[in-house]
Amino acid sequence: MKYNRGSVLSLRLKGIYEDLSNNYEKAIEYYLQSLQAARNIRAQEYELAALSDLAIAYFSIREPEKAKQFYLQCARMTESDGKIPSLINTYNNLAVIYTQLKQYDSSHLLLEKAVQLGQPLERQGRISLSSTYNNLGNLYFKEKKYEEALPYFRQNLVRHNNDSDLSALWVAKLNLADVFIEKKQFDSATIYAEGAMKLAERLESKSKEADSYSILAKLAEYRGNYSKAYAYIKKWYSLDTAILHSDTYKTIAALQERFHASEREAENKLLQEKIEKETLRSRELTLVAAALGIIGLLIAIGFVIKRNAHRRLKATNDLIIQQNEKLSELNFEKNSLISIVSHDLNTPFATIQIWGQVLQNDANLTEEQQKAMNRILQAGAYGERLIRQILDVERADIGNHKMQLEKFDLRAFTEEMADNFRPMAERKKIALHTETSGKKLFILSDRYLVSRICENLLSNAIKYTPRGKNVWLHISEEQDGICIRVRDEGVGIDKEELPYLFSKYSKLSSRPTDGEASNGLGLSIVKRIVEEINGRITCESEVGKGSLFTVLLKK
Repeated sequence: MKYNRGSVLSLRLKGIYEDLSNNYEKAIEYYLQSLQAARNIRAQEYELAALSDLAIAYFSIREPEKAKQFYLQCARMTESDGKIPSLINTYNNLAVIYTQLKQYDSSHLLLEKAVQLGQPLERQGRISLSSTYNNLGNLYFKEKKYEEALPYFRQNLVRHNNDSDLSALWVAKLNLADVFIEKKQFDSATIYAEGAMKLAERLESKSKEADSYSILAKLAEYRGNYSKAYAYIKKWYSLDTAILHSDTYKTIAALQERFHASEREAENKLLQEKIEKETLRSRELTLVAAALGIIGLLIAIGFVIKRNAHRRLKATNDLIIQQNEKLSELNFEKNSLISIVSHDLNTPFATIQIWGQVLQNDANLTEEQQKAMNRILQAGAYGERLIRQILDVERADIGNHKMQLEKFDLRAFTEEMADNFRPMAERKKIALHTETSGKKLFILSDRYLVSRICENLLSNAIKYTPRGKNVWLHISEEQDGICIRVRDEGVGIDKEELPYLFSKYSKLSSRPTDGEASNGLGLSIVKRIVEEINGRITCESEVGKGSLFTVLLKK
């Protein structure tokens, strides 16, 4: 048939067989032969497959550095080839290696590239970025950034619930269980850990059952139930050891086969080794003397290099000190300029507001003139508020605010907040509801900063909620803290944009429903205020159904 690729395919199939039989040494030997055969006939697609096979095999025997070398070759080939799905797959594989090597920055860079390349294709339904999101979640988990990892694992849970991929669904549930264990939210962790175990049993996978028992043991340990943890560990050990024994037996068999083949050769070399032993002994003395001389020379060179490096370091430090002094001067000038500009801009805006109100009270205005005057007043108020927000962010006004602690009643505070925002809500026919417990709730905190938090969240909720819908302000007591929740029936936020929600000047795809202005500063200010008073803020949202912002403050 003159089919020149038969050798490449045959060698690769032999490698795959040995790989699945856990005989990795033989598998690597076949994969290397397949790689050479592919290069001989210049078949790039099979060369790429062989490189990927080798990387996976080395990863399986816990040699990530060698796996990385082959994946880097894959990356260079796929980048020159320009096939985006292959490139995304290679970036994912490399990112997993970098995560295992604790080179987290490199892993972030590769996964971000994979997301940028893949999102247009995913929207067209041509590929799935499920593996990329799972890798991002694992990367944040390794960095102990559990809040950042959580959205990615949840996203994959929803995705695989829909596509019925049970194996991927098991991974998502196991990851969610691990995150909730670290967050000490044990009820949620239990649900996902037990769900993962049921899937492992349904898939009849011993390795998945072993991993599920491992996570259940960790959960029991964190909850202080050590007897239960011990029972799970024994089950994990029985499964894991059975798998290990199978691998070990095959490895030993291969070692014995090689040993018998080399035993005869060893006997032939025995006499020759005795002769060479005496020769080597005399050489060793010469080598030791030479080595001592080289070590002395290296020490001298090292001393000179270290002294020169110290001089360069001192010069660099002096330069850094000078630059820092200059930056401090420039920063002081910048802050002074901001103060001057803010003072000067506040005056004309205040003047606009005063004269606008005077003109608005004139009964002789026509309906069109009254409408124009309302717009002038709204623009003036917006400009004044924008100046204050810019100053909060750029001049770090929150950090310079002198904390004034006072004990105040949150029930009265809630009603006051709602009354302030009801006119704004009524203009859009939005019903603003308040929900508090029956008893009085007191908190010791800075009333001004708590007001700023509620103002921003309520303003955003009304802005992003369509006419005729509802907004809720709910305050409750939870253990040793106070929980403030602002919920709306607005446009919602895309899950992919949630990690960037509290970034400064972030511009999201969601837009106000009535043409209101949005500058991307409000939520970054809220986050800074919450952190300033030792609180936490989270957001849950679904596009088209609304958002829930939760602020937890200590009493």
